[in-house]
Amino acid sequence: MELDKVMEHLSGKAGAEQGFPFGPEVLVFKVGGKIFALVALDETPLRVNLKCDPHQAEVLRGLYPAVTPGYHMNKKHWNTVILDGTVPEDEVFAMMDDSYDLVVKSLPRAERERLGMGK
Repeated sequence: MELDKVMEHLSGKAGAEQGFPFGPEVLVFKVGGKIFALVALDETPLRVNLKCDPHQAEVLRGLYPAVTPGYHMNKKHWNTVILDGTVPEDEVFAMMDDSYDLVVKSLPRAERERLGMGK
């Protein structure tokens, strides 16, 4: 998967902000001030860290060798996805969506409402 597709999908989320708080090698996506994705720009193939339900994280790691415990993250709640083409693109997009949704659910109600996410 190409960087432009990753960036387009992640930046298209309501309230998504991007920046480089850890240096130029890691593009960070946040919503409501909380991280929902990190893209390792200096890795080939590209890698993205995504938040994940702990049970689902284990399932995905079992299904795809390119999904590993989150690098430099809480390995129970984060996966690193190596974008080498072995994980179907629609599955990667679904993982991105789930990561965003998990973070949005943790935001205060007023912030969720501001994003148009309701209760």
